[in-house]
Amino acid sequence: MIGRLRVLVTGGAGFIGSHLVERLLADGDHVTVLDDLSTGSLRNLDAVSGHPSLDVRVGSVLDEETTTSLAARSDVVVHLAAAVGVRLIVERPVHTLETNTGGCAIVLRAAARCGAKVVAVSTSEVYGRGVRGDTTPFREDQDLVLGSPSRPRWAYACSKAFDEFLALAHHREQGLPVVIPRLFNAIGPRQVGRYGMVVPRLVDQSLAGEPLTVHGDGLQTRSFTDVRDTVEALVRLLRCDAAVGEVVNVGASQEITIDDLARRIIRLSGSSSSISHVPHAAVYGAEFDDMARRLPDTSKLEQLTGFAPRRSIDVALESVIVWRRCL
Repeated sequence: MIGRLRVLVTGGAGFIGSHLVERLLADGDHVTVLDDLSTGSLRNLDAVSGHPSLDVRVGSVLDEETTTSLAARSDVVVHLAAAVGVRLIVERPVHTLETNTGGCAIVLRAAARCGAKVVAVSTSEVYGRGVRGDTTPFREDQDLVLGSPSRPRWAYACSKAFDEFLALAHHREQGLPVVIPRLFNAIGPRQVGRYGMVVPRLVDQSLAGEPLTVHGDGLQTRSFTDVRDTVEALVRLLRCDAAVGEVVNVGASQEITIDDLARRIIRLSGSSSSISHVPHAAVYGAEFDDMARRLPDTSKLEQLTGFAPRRSIDVALESVIVWRRCL
């Protein structure tokens, strides 16, 4: 898919969405944003406010009439609108399930009516617990191992897995062109910590000289991806015809424990803060569940697009620290 595109970005005033909108506009595309501002902010779009190729609509993706109308004017729909963040998911599981499954269903129906391509953005959370003791990176074709429904943590993973099944069902049954990127922990400017995002929370504590609160023993590992790399991958995937009908990991290949993450933040920010460990149960309740590891195999992304995230975690963390200092 080449040339100037008309792109609808649901959740386009959010953290990842706003960075994607800036990039699409820079590429010469026309962009429509649909966002209910429940977790996003119009301030995130300040850098492109007034751009002649940007149309911002404040509204919900759950409004089927609005979503259908905007999709009908689009070549591509990038569906980012979702309930995200561990704290929000634990505290509002009904909202999480209804927003994620209902919103994606509406987007897919709307796109099917007009034949628009859908980039249905998913998450590494769908891998769930992973396979105990397995040290290999997660591959798109491996089984998903979700925890018990009694653990609210898995509501989000389940909702996004359902979205993937539904998107692929539309592709197989109706020929709808869909691409499903599974994102691994994007970080960067504009991400906020109030919904449980670990990096902005730890950065704020470090800059304030407070103890950095690490949940659990700190030995759990994650892969953190600079949002600029995440956006580059999304842009390439939305223009890649070979990616239609595919699930594709998008994430960095550097694995780090949360303890090491906290230590890096302290070092990069020049802080004198200490690290304090807090049990998960004390933060999210006794029913909270966590996973030990998150690391993507990105060979499929590289094969399809010629790109894989390259920016180091230090570069990504420095961008967050600089941004938070300027607020």
